[in-house]
Amino acid sequence: EMLESNNIINFNGLANSSSYHTFLLDEERSRLYVGAKDHIFSFNLVNIKEYQKIVWPVSHSRRDECKWAGKDILRECANFIKVLKTYNQTHLYACGTGAFHPVCTYIEVG
Repeated sequence: EMLESNNIINFNGLANSSSYHTFLLDEERSRLYVGAKDHIFSFNLVNIKEYQKIVWPVSHSRRDECKWAGKDILRECANFIKVLKTYNQTHLYACGTGAFHPVCTYIEVG
């Protein structure tokens, strides 16, 4: 029914990634934040086709360490975003796996 109603917008996202597991709805700013592999997306709820992307990959040295540990470099040695939390009125708190070396930061959301 939803497809037939023409009310669905497809988001193709990133090539070779289906890791969209972390979401934060910010009604105050009318944004939906989505954590993915090496990226955080910020969607405009008024016009969902409008979105911004923050690129947050792991360093080359962390990726190499992960590979040397026997992990799959394409499927495991990345920064999978796992935590998105409103910190205050101007920042989000975000954490990622950092290729098995967890990393967190504050992101200004203006």
